[in-house]
Amino acid sequence: MFHIKLQTKFHNHSGFTLIEVLVAVLVLSIGLLGLASLQATSLRNNNDASMLTRAGYIAADMADRMRANPSQVSIYPGATPAAGNGNCITATCTPVETVGNDTFEWNNLLQSLPAGQGDITDLGGGLFTITVRWDEARNGATGKGCNPDDPADLRCLTITTQP
Repeated sequence: MFHIKLQTKFHNHSGFTLIEVLVAVLVLSIGLLGLASLQATSLRNNNDASMLTRAGYIAADMADRMRANPSQVSIYPGATPAAGNGNCITATCTPVETVGNDTFEWNNLLQSLPAGQGDITDLGGGLFTITVRWDEARNGATGKGCNPDDPADLRCLTITTQP
């Protein structure tokens, strides 16, 4: 007698199913979106730090200009920039002309910041406050209150110096 033995082999399929592939694509997409968000935040913070550094340089520049012209330091607050008087580097200027030239050059430096502004305040007793303002968020802010929580206020950097 013959016995027929049927052998059936079940093959184990090893591979990815469509659902596994879709889940992997979803996880990868979320990771790439997070990476893009991290990059955008990093760029924004780097730009903000760059503007703050620039503002510090501009404020320190004016403090140095005031120290270099001690006989006229009291007229720096409220001084009118002397347009076209940029020859004080190569030509001899009076101390008063130097104030106009310094203010003119300082205003030019302020223009390197978005909506850059600056002012000098005499606190008395030989102390002066130099304030640099700019529109860090570039949202059209015009306020001068220097409140970082108010989006209508410009960002401010203030230094106090005794030239």
